[in-house]
Amino acid sequence: MTVSATKPGRLVLVVDDDPRVRTVVAWQLEAEGFRVAEAADGRRALEAIEREPLDLVVLDLALPGIGGLDVLRRLRGGERDSALPVIVLSGRSGETDRIVGLDLGADDYLVKPFSPGELVARVRSVLRRSAPAEPVAAAGLRIDHAAREVFVDGRETAMTAKEFDLLAFLAAHPRQVFTRAQLLDRVWASAAEWQSEATVTEHVHRLRQKLGPRPVRTVRGVGYRFEP
Repeated sequence: MTVSATKPGRLVLVVDDDPRVRTVVAWQLEAEGFRVAEAADGRRALEAIEREPLDLVVLDLALPGIGGLDVLRRLRGGERDSALPVIVLSGRSGETDRIVGLDLGADDYLVKPFSPGELVARVRSVLRRSAPAEPVAAAGLRIDHAAREVFVDGRETAMTAKEFDLLAFLAAHPRQVFTRAQLLDRVWASAAEWQSEATVTEHVHRLRQKLGPRPVRTVRGVGYRFEP
């Protein structure tokens, strides 16, 4: 694992077993003012995530040893449940892995081969979306974006990474109605042809089980909105 020279800038970990990919991506990111750490496999990636104050991870799914999906599972699951933004990379034949990665909590994806310039644009977009926001409070519900915690009547309610992302997104746009396709695009960074709209329905159902029916309302024949 290597890290670019110490200088101002947000730190991005690039994980890929192809040194050519790492080099090209690192050059592009550094040219845009980012610092870059590199890892060639899943084990080194996990070590870097533990050790370095990272701002984002670019994660190839086809890694030797510990695979990219396993790295993502460890990052998002259990007590860790890190909010560290992740952009996954996959080959065209890896549609299933890509969908699983998004459902596990990846923030965006790119299919190889990709433009380094587009990757940098995605990095900037994900970092903007993941910037801490002020806590939201409404009708006994409190959402702390910085800590990724949700409280109902003062008691913390456990959320998966994507449940929190969906609730936080809707709460950031009170009373605005979003279709399932729009939510797939905005929260899952996916599209209906890649991932079923039933994914959104299921996550809304889980939110209502935890929060009650009031915060996330159904607009019949259209989609969902947050009711403050």
